Amino acid sequence: MRFKVVLVLLLVVAMLGITFAAKITIGYAARNLFNPYWIAVEKGIKDAAKKYGVDVILYDARNDPATQRNNVEDLIQAKVDVILITSIVTGSRDSGAAADEAVKAGIPVIGVDTSCGSPRVAVTIRTDNVLGGRLAGEYIAKVLNGKGKVIVLEGPAGDTNSALRVGGFMEVIKKYPGIKVLASQPADWSREKGLRVMENLLQAFPDVDAVFAANDEMALGAIEALKAARKLKSTIVVGFDATPDALKSIKRGEMSATIQQHPYEEGYMAVEIALKILKGEPFESKVVMRPWPWGIEHAIEIPATLITSENVDKYLK
Repeated sequence: MRFKVVLVLLLVVAMLGITFAAKITIGYAARNLFNPYWIAVEKGIKDAAKKYGVDVILYDARNDPATQRNNVEDLIQAKVDVILITSIVTGSRDSGAAADEAVKAGIPVIGVDTSCGSPRVAVTIRTDNVLGGRLAGEYIAKVLNGKGKVIVLEGPAGDTNSALRVGGFMEVIKKYPGIKVLASQPADWSREKGLRVMENLLQAFPDVDAVFAANDEMALGAIEALKAARKLKSTIVVGFDATPDALKSIKRGEMSATIQQHPYEEGYMAVEIALKILKGEPFESKVVMRPWPWGIEHAIEIPATLITSENVDKYLK
């Protein structure tokens, strides 16, 4: 009798077209979760997931590419619905191969802030890095009145985000024949390495007027080196990210400016776009040319903003 009741109920459900959809699960293969920037991305993902009733499985690679590759493989095995990846080295084939495996398994992949190095990625959500670099270049050129000596601190060699920021910066600086770039060296997004690299560069180039660092951590390291050399008061330092430490440094009169990215919004939007992909809904993105074998990627780019002492109070929390 019980079997008949269950069978009747199932028939009624089928006739009414009622479905019991499984809860959506999104996997996030993070670069690291100790840098304030990536913590903000994580918060955006979690807040959006809470709003839309989505589960999140999160893995921290702690800046190790092999660990991140394993993390993506674990998410594939967990059969998540979408995988978000913040590649450790932007555009790397290691993260690209991991993304390829996910797509082959029928799982869409979204790049968050950094490109994964695969044409199969549905879209990458990030700040307009070229625009940010241009804003930094225009600010330094203006403060220097078109004349001076500049040092550039880059991210890891081969990192696309770093290349885009430095490329945008150099695009502007090249318009000013009176500005000379003394050196452009990687400091790997690290405050500690930014300090060491800047110390070495100051030995070779003691006469410097400005520093552009492709992220705030390297800029803060450069500031410590300039302090030790008693050159900070005469040197402009511009970072990139608008982290809480950078904003406080601007308020103290140490860092001159930073370029605001929108990490929280990137994470939040990644969840929203993931849901659109799963529902088959359209979303706007643009095709961007890249120096990779396939040449293009689809991206949603959020505009960058220049923050200086004049407007820093607006962004301090």
